[in-house]
Amino acid sequence: MTQSKLSLDRARRIVIRSQLLSNSNPLAAKDGVAQAIEHLGYLQIDTIAVVERAHHHTLWTRCPDYQPSFLHDLVAIDRRVFEYWAHAMAFLPMSDYRFYIPRMERHRITSRAWLSEWKKEHGHILDQVLNRIRKEGALTSKDFELPPGVKRGTWWDWKPTKRALEILFWQGHLMISERKNFQKVYDLTERVLPPSTDTTNPTEEELGRFHVRRALGGLGVAQEREIRDAFHIVNRSLIVKTLEEMQQSKEVISLSIEGLSDAYYALTETLERDESPLSNTAHILSPFDNLTIQRNRMERLFGFKYTLECYLPEAKRKYGYFVLPILWRDKLIGRLDSKADRKTGNFIVKKLWFEPEFELFDEALPAFADTLARFARFNGCDIIEFNAIKPTGHKRRLKSLVKCSWPVSVKNERR
Repeated sequence: MTQSKLSLDRARRIVIRSQLLSNSNPLAAKDGVAQAIEHLGYLQIDTIAVVERAHHHTLWTRCPDYQPSFLHDLVAIDRRVFEYWAHAMAFLPMSDYRFYIPRMERHRITSRAWLSEWKKEHGHILDQVLNRIRKEGALTSKDFELPPGVKRGTWWDWKPTKRALEILFWQGHLMISERKNFQKVYDLTERVLPPSTDTTNPTEEELGRFHVRRALGGLGVAQEREIRDAFHIVNRSLIVKTLEEMQQSKEVISLSIEGLSDAYYALTETLERDESPLSNTAHILSPFDNLTIQRNRMERLFGFKYTLECYLPEAKRKYGYFVLPILWRDKLIGRLDSKADRKTGNFIVKKLWFEPEFELFDEALPAFADTLARFARFNGCDIIEFNAIKPTGHKRRLKSLVKCSWPVSVKNERR
């Protein structure tokens, strides 16, 4: 099949717009949050909280007035969003629920070795947990007592009822009704799922088309593997087959991107969309942001090699524990290692690096300073404390720009 050709610059701009990071039409309020999740297809959940957790951070990046209560209400009250596994644990549009049913059914039919062993000893607990929730209503894992003499441990040492809750959730018998202080509240699926939800099991063709359209809608341009890794709903052979069929129907276009060897794909409607210039906006991104989560893709398209180092021993970290990529216009220009000390109200910039090849500081620094000030406020801090900045020559100017931004102050340097 014939390929269209894209410059790398245009490919990046398409990706930025598809990721809702162009700021051409900022989303607002709770409905804007729902629109963001529905467009991106998923929102990854993570527990690390040195700054606001990844799901809140990712939404704030796209919805400037975001508040965590918006997401809570969309899950617990409006039921427009639900939790389940995509490529990782995620918030998903409730309108997509039927396309996750086959995955739930696979969990019911097949068992991994560890699960089969667990069921031999604890399988009876599944019905007990289900019956208790049916009688008492939504419960958390804390509502179930540990067996006598058993101590709380790691995931693999979970008390049997905790594991039973998760198995029933994977299988689709339970849903996460809401989270309280980040703790899951489980309830029967029939009590959480809105009555109007389509629960028809999708055909293979429907599932393949859903996966490709959802992935390309958020990614903009993507390789076959990147499409598959966005959700892990279907296998490679179905992705390949669906891409071929959608090219024949002219819904998908095969692309070659300047300087990149592999084939890329995009929805035809994406390439036909009007392209307004990107705004002079900077974004501080979560490591679990939809733009950054596929590290190899990020390196190919943006020339930005990134590793999340919180899982490494401190001595082996090059940049820091939880480093946040910095996006400006269509370039990833730096890395921020920071911590929100919510008790003192200090947002600590432990280290800030700009990429060695980056030179447009006069244009980028004002935009970044404004974003940094807003990010500090989003994290519940009103004072920014600067430590190391590289290259060092821009520290004084950045501090001056932050002082002019709303409404945070810069902490005096220690002498």
